[in-house]
This record gives sequence, C-alpha cells and structure tokens, in this order.
Amino acid sequence: FSWALFGFKSLGLILLVVSACGLATLHFEVADDASYMAGGMLGALVVDLSTPVLAVLGTTLVLFATFLFGLTITAAISWLDFIDRVGATTLRLISGTAEKFDKWLEDRKQAVAAKQRLASRKKVLDIHIEKEKKRVPPTIKTFSTNKAVEKSPRVEKERQGTLFATTSVRELPAIGLLDAWQETNDSGFSKESLEAMSKLLELKLKDFGIVIEVTAVNPGPVITRFEVQPAPGVKVSRITNLAKDLARSLAIVSVRVVEVIPGKTVIGIEIPNEKRETIQFSQVLSSPDFDLSTSPLSMALGHDIVGKPVIVDLGKMPHLLVAGTTGSGKSVGINAMILSLLFKSTPEHVRLIMIDPKMLELSVYDGIPHLLTPVITDMKDAANGLRWCVAEMERRYKLMSALGVRNLAGFNKKVEDAKKAGQPIIDPIWKADPTLLQDDQSAPELEALPSIVVIVDELADMMMVVGKKVEELIARIAQKARAAGIHLILATQRPSVDVLTGLIKANIPTRLSFMVQSKVDSRTILGEGGAEQLLGHGDMLFLPPGGGVPTRVHGAFVSDEEVHRVVADWKERGTPVYIESITRVSDESDGSGGSFGDGDEESDALYDEAVQFVTETRKASISSVQRKLRIGYNRAARMIESMEAAGVVSEMGNNGSREVLAPPAPRD
Repeated sequence: FSWALFGFKSLGLILLVVSACGLATLHFEVADDASYMAGGMLGALVVDLSTPVLAVLGTTLVLFATFLFGLTITAAISWLDFIDRVGATTLRLISGTAEKFDKWLEDRKQAVAAKQRLASRKKVLDIHIEKEKKRVPPTIKTFSTNKAVEKSPRVEKERQGTLFATTSVRELPAIGLLDAWQETNDSGFSKESLEAMSKLLELKLKDFGIVIEVTAVNPGPVITRFEVQPAPGVKVSRITNLAKDLARSLAIVSVRVVEVIPGKTVIGIEIPNEKRETIQFSQVLSSPDFDLSTSPLSMALGHDIVGKPVIVDLGKMPHLLVAGTTGSGKSVGINAMILSLLFKSTPEHVRLIMIDPKMLELSVYDGIPHLLTPVITDMKDAANGLRWCVAEMERRYKLMSALGVRNLAGFNKKVEDAKKAGQPIIDPIWKADPTLLQDDQSAPELEALPSIVVIVDELADMMMVVGKKVEELIARIAQKARAAGIHLILATQRPSVDVLTGLIKANIPTRLSFMVQSKVDSRTILGEGGAEQLLGHGDMLFLPPGGGVPTRVHGAFVSDEEVHRVVADWKERGTPVYIESITRVSDESDGSGGSFGDGDEESDALYDEAVQFVTETRKASISSVQRKLRIGYNRAARMIESMEAAGVVSEMGNNGSREVLAPPAPRD
C-alpha cells in the first residue's frame, strides 16, 4: 500500500467530482420550481466563483480540462494507448469496408461474365446441335477382354499329353510351363461410351481452337486410338504441341499423337484406358501367329493396340537396339525375347552369348544348353566374346564362299542334303596341325551351323569400361554378320549419343524403345519423339527395319517364377557345351605370348590324373574334371582341349558330348 499513490488518486477523484458538478450546473437545466441545481451546492459554488472571472466559455474549458485530468489520475488512463486503439479500429473498419466493396465489384463482374459465357455457350450449343444432326458417327470397333482366343495346334497337342515324358534336348518345352492367363468378365467398352469419349475429345480440342472430327475408334487392351480428321488448314503440329494440355483437360496420364497412320489421311490420338489389361506371355505364345512362324529366331513381343499378337523375326532385323528407363519394363521385355527363342528353337538351331554387367538380369539363364559360354559378367571377357564373334563370322564366310552359298540357311541346306545323299561335305578350309602326325589327322565333315544371338543387357556399362574397341567390334558384326547367322540384341537404360554412337545406330536400323525420360532420348533411339509419352510397364514403340512409322506394342508380362521353370526344364534336357576360347584372348589378337597360366597344358601337374579319371570313367566333360580335381573351370577346359589334341578324347559332337578314344591305363 502506497500512501502517496492513494493521496494522488484521491486528489484526482476530488478534481473529477468538482469539475463534473461544475459542468452539470453550467449545462444541465432543472425545473424552475426546483429547490436544487443540477450540480448541487458544490457545483453552484464552483460556478459562482469562476464565472465572474472566466465567463461561461472559459469556465467550461477549465472544468472540462480538470475533469479529464482527474479522470486520467483516478482511472490510470493512457491517452496515447487510447489513441492507438481508436486508430487501429478505424483502419480495420476502413479496410473491411474496402474489401467488401471490392468483392461486390468482383462478384458483379463474374456475374456479367457468366451471363456472357452462358449466352456464348448457348449459341455454340445451338450451332453444335445443328451440326450434330448432320454429323456422321465414327466407326467404332468394339474390343472385349473375354473374347475367345484362338489357340495354336501346339497348345492343343500339349493339352492331350503324351504317354511318356520326353526330356530330349531336341524337343521344345511345353507352353504349360508358363502361367495361364485368366479370362475376365469385363465386356470391354460399349459403343455408347466410346461415342461419348469421341464427342468429349472433339469438345476439348475445340476449346483450344482446333476443329476436328473423330472418324474411327479402335479400343485395345491398354489404350484406345481415336482416328481424327482435322479441319482444312489445321496443322498436325498444333495438335502435337497440345498433347500435355489435352491430357490435363481430360484428367489422364498422357496423350500420344500419331502424326502419320500409313494408308490413311487421318491422325491418331491415343488415350490410356481407365482399366489396363495385363497381357500374359503364355497368351502370346499360344497364338497361331507364333506357332506358324517358321523362323527359329521368332520373338513374341506382346499385343498391338487392338489386341493382336506381335511376332517379329530377329533374322530379318537382323540386329536390335533396346532402350528404356528404370520401371519401363525393359528387363521383362528382354526376358520375353529370350524365352521366345527358348520356346521356338533347340540348341541345334540357336546358340546364345549373354553379357550381363549388372550380374542380376541374365545370370538366371546360366546352365541352359543354348549357351556357348557361361553368362559373361566381366567386361574384358565381353570384349573377347565379341572378338570371337568376329572371328567366327569370318570363318563362316570362308565356308559359305567355298560352298558357293549366300547365307547360313543355304549353307545348312547344302550340308543336310549332302548327308542325306550319303556324301557328306569335308571341311574345305581345314588345316592340319603340323605338330601332329599326318596319319592321325583327317579333315572333319561339315555340320549344320546354328544361329548365334549375342544379348547385351547394359551397353552403356560395357562402353564405359572397354570403350572404342567394343564400338568397332559391334559395328563389324552389325555390318556383315547377317548372312553368317550372328545377331545382336543391345539394351541400355540411357540412349544418349555417347552410348548409341552414330556408327552403331547407322548399322542397327531396328529399334525398340520403352518409356524414356525426355524427348531427346526418344529422338536418339527412334529418330522422333513419342517414347517419353509411353505408359511404362511394358508399353513400347517398335521401329521395324527399313524405317517407317513406329508400331506401338504392349509387352507381355513374364514373371521370375516362369523364367525359373523354363530354365529348369532346359537344364533337365541337357547340359551346355561351352567353347572355352570365347572369353580368352586368341594368339592372333595378343602376341605377347599369353597370360599367366596359358602355358602347355600337358605340363600341368594334374594333367595325368585328369587323363586317368577320364579314361576310367569314360566321361569327357569339363564339369566332371572340375569337380573331381577341385580346380577352376578354365584350367579344366584347357585339360580337355589338350586331351582332344592328343587323341585321348574326340571332338565335340552335335549334342555337346565327347567320346573317350583312349583305353583306360593298366593297373599295377
């Protein structure tokens, strides 16, 4: 408690009461007959004392000032804070009034614009209704996902089964190893819904100032293509540039504009379906198109936009460039190509060389009888493998030249005809080994040669590690290897110009592009845009040999379980017959005298033990020698080659086996 503060506030209260009574006496009147005044006796006293000196106006001002002073002291009022609050309240009132006024103006403008827009739309609608009466409805081809699929005779034959199971390497695996596709109850698109979609497309393009007319609708399992006829004077580039805006207005992922449809004057607008159908690989292989394809290099890619199987022939390409970013379905597409070859051809007709820098995608195929060498994961070995392909190509050309044929098919036909006639053809380019006796050597008979497919899963990694050498080897194979039956499938994630160089692209005209990141990548692989607008998950553009317009294909899905089942089936049918020289640098290419461990195999400390094992067990396989002696694969392979040169074992036969010629060593 503060006496000073109490006294100060008491003084303020006295001043407040005195001034208030004085003001009341001056300015408030009472009845004439009243015995009191408005301010009481105190007010009358104050007025009587001050009025003669200050007059009424002066007294009023002094009393009002005294009243405010007393009020300030008594109530502890801050007039500066009071002024700030009054000012803030005033500003809020002004701002709120201005906002309401602006909103009223904006609402009025929008109402006027809405009336004008409504009148304009009504006018356009009247014109559209008048035009709709004269409009020719588009040709709509209905598509159903549960339509009856025609199955090939091969599938029907496999359903009947056989009395005895065969696991011969000359027999093809059953399509039943793959997952069967499930027929859905979806009836597809109705004619009314497709016609409504075509009208919506016309209206959306009309909003952008482009007049078109939908002439045909082709629904498919993944997308629907609308064939549209632009109005006279409308450039196709205008519609192409509006692809993203059109996709936004239709609330879909992407829109692809096909500027040229062969044989038609219309353009195509491809819109993804709301429900996408999954295409099973067994569904494509079961089609008659795949069964009727006679080429051993036939590959099933998937379905086209109307649901028809797409079967291509690698022999006619004769090489293939594949590009696609992560998640585009590139690995599944490569698996589908490889399985197509495994379901179409035996090792007698097609042999494979697989190069897998990532050591993940193609390693599952290690051990199938189609392989010429184990799956290559070292890029230096990959360069040696391509170098071997070049040497094999040159050797085949010499053989074909000696026999007077132009391609591998003619060579194999001539060799088979000679065998049937009982007059096998002797190898015309065989040269005797000068280190061996002439009496022990004879020229071998010619055998039919298989086609060789080289599959590279990641070309960019190989180009970075090996570089220019690989580019030159690929160019040589691509230029000349078609007639020799050697084909390339090169895949990469980033189709940049430093990976797909001009030399490679010039010699490999057939391209297959999954979804890429940009239009630049699309132009690098296809020569035009469009691949950046694909949907991913197997959606691809296939550019056939000879150029032309890319064909949109929806890739078939192959699961890892299906791949493992097919690989296991082929492993049961036979073992691979590897050519050990594929991944080794030949003497012609390296004159340094070889690397460590490439000396005389007969000087190997375990060579005699290996010969004894082979002659006693009568098994001349590299894997058995490797397991018995617990040595590496290359060392065991060199021992078998040395035994062949010494006459202990025979040359490799068609089925990949060797015959043991030498008798077992006598026991003491």
